[in-house]
Amino acid sequence: MRLEYDRQQIIDVMDRIVRKTETMDLTWDWPCGVAYYGLCEAYHATGDQKIIDFLKNWVDEYIALGLPSWNVNTCAMGHCLITLYEETGDKKYWEILMEKIDYLENDALRFGDHVLQHTVSSNNDFPEQCWADTLFMAAFLLLRVGSKLKYLNPDDPKDQAIAGDAGRADALIDDALNQYYWHIQYLQDPETGFWYHGYNNILKNHMSGFFWGRANAWAAYTMSRVLRGLKEWYLYPKCMDVQCSLRDQLAALKLVQTENGLWRTIVNDPEAYEEVSASAGIAAAMVENNNPLHTKYVQRALGGILANVTPDGRVLNVSGGTAVMKDREGYLGVPKAWIQGWGQGLALAFLSAVLRQEQKED
Repeated sequence: MRLEYDRQQIIDVMDRIVRKTETMDLTWDWPCGVAYYGLCEAYHATGDQKIIDFLKNWVDEYIALGLPSWNVNTCAMGHCLITLYEETGDKKYWEILMEKIDYLENDALRFGDHVLQHTVSSNNDFPEQCWADTLFMAAFLLLRVGSKLKYLNPDDPKDQAIAGDAGRADALIDDALNQYYWHIQYLQDPETGFWYHGYNNILKNHMSGFFWGRANAWAAYTMSRVLRGLKEWYLYPKCMDVQCSLRDQLAALKLVQTENGLWRTIVNDPEAYEEVSASAGIAAAMVENNNPLHTKYVQRALGGILANVTPDGRVLNVSGGTAVMKDREGYLGVPKAWIQGWGQGLALAFLSAVLRQEQKED
């Protein structure tokens, strides 16, 4: 996949987004989890040590102030803890990460075939509801930790220090892939390839039944990272479902990309507004999936996303936090006037993927 762009421009835009994100008063929750995941992706793509310094100082201050209770959404903060442990070797980051993993494995609400119920607090927020958001916040995290533990480097002191958890690797990977399998069954429409926002297992329906843009981004992006992040993924039968689900989803999504290179907040509704966080997540999935036939769609998306970054690093036209809304008007009425952590993070994930793709080709 060979894209045309100015590398220094991409780095400069990423730096602006990073610095703006660092000024946001985010808390230990999913907006921060997605934002700081994006910071970590930017660090891996550029090597900017200032990012790690910022994350370390921020997380250390929050630890001193006291961490919140766990739920599916707060587990999203585990992504930056992986990077912090890998870069500093300070085991306190790994220990907090494993507290999140323990919560997901032993205490998080589940239904049906061990499917994680989406939760945003310590309450039973959405009884027996499956949301696409859970894939980023929890399933992807389980997979990342399981994969790391399965392939520890015996010559790396940091890996040696966590070798006691290695016996959990297969169980974590299996649980993560089980989440993907059932989210695919519940949320992907086999006729269109698009993903619904949520599924209600009690009522056996998709509630309002819309193909929300960011739900499609959560699914596409994290599925693309399953195939990239799990060595020998082809030996895991459920990864075949992930591969085929992503193939069909991206084949459908490319057809509803707008002339501006973006995707809409309801992907198949021509009157819905263009939404940049969904666009960044979907375009990032195309980069990670590395199908040459998607190059032209990624190229358009690159132009569209860059056009939505201000000189001070704000990512524009990002919809606010969105529950499974009751109707079409509910989705179309979600405001997009404000800077959001998930918009910053997903934009960084996309631009980082573009840079990494260039590095792999070189």
